[in-house]
Amino acid sequence: MIHYNQRDLSQLEQYKLLSGSVSPRPIAWITTLNTTTNVVNLAPFSFFSVASNQEPLLSIAILRKQGQPKDTAANLLENGQAVVHVVSSEFAEKMNQTAATLAPNASEAALIDAPLTASQSIEVPGLAEVKIRFETSVFEYVPLKNANQAVMTDLFILKVSDFYFDQSVFNPDNKHIRTEVLQPIGRLAGPNYVQVDHTFKMIRPR
Repeated sequence: MIHYNQRDLSQLEQYKLLSGSVSPRPIAWITTLNTTTNVVNLAPFSFFSVASNQEPLLSIAILRKQGQPKDTAANLLENGQAVVHVVSSEFAEKMNQTAATLAPNASEAALIDAPLTASQSIEVPGLAEVKIRFETSVFEYVPLKNANQAVMTDLFILKVSDFYFDQSVFNPDNKHIRTEVLQPIGRLAGPNYVQVDHTFKMIRPR
């Protein structure tokens, strides 16, 4: 085995090793709202997962840029609301376009001509054409700090209030997601992604 101690690795090397090893990672495509300018921010994040099965909780870790929170984190800290979308294969290119760095008063949704739709329980709109989306509010916020007590990552636990599923990817009889139709994509290391083209089943031992 090749071994490294964390102290011997740069931040970039640590990131490369973790992001290349913990993969594929689902992608949260998130809309938030700047209530001062009324601009809808749209951005993808791959440090994303389900956080609980007792409450409908999602976890999103948003790395800071030069010590400052990204627009998504700033909006969440301001009003505590977001719509989280699952990225299926047909939206991969559009998702990637919204990773561009724009001014806070510019909306990434305009880059891809994505129609928005009003939410039921929160003020933030969602993407009308994406096949799965969740309306969420901040359940818990954890600022992750470095040795100098400076915030390096904004970690949010988001509680889902409303679930939306396109009929093509959802079986309402058993409430199962049709993964083979959804074709979700995942993030690998660097600019690499993967989509589901093969699944297999294993029964857990009792």
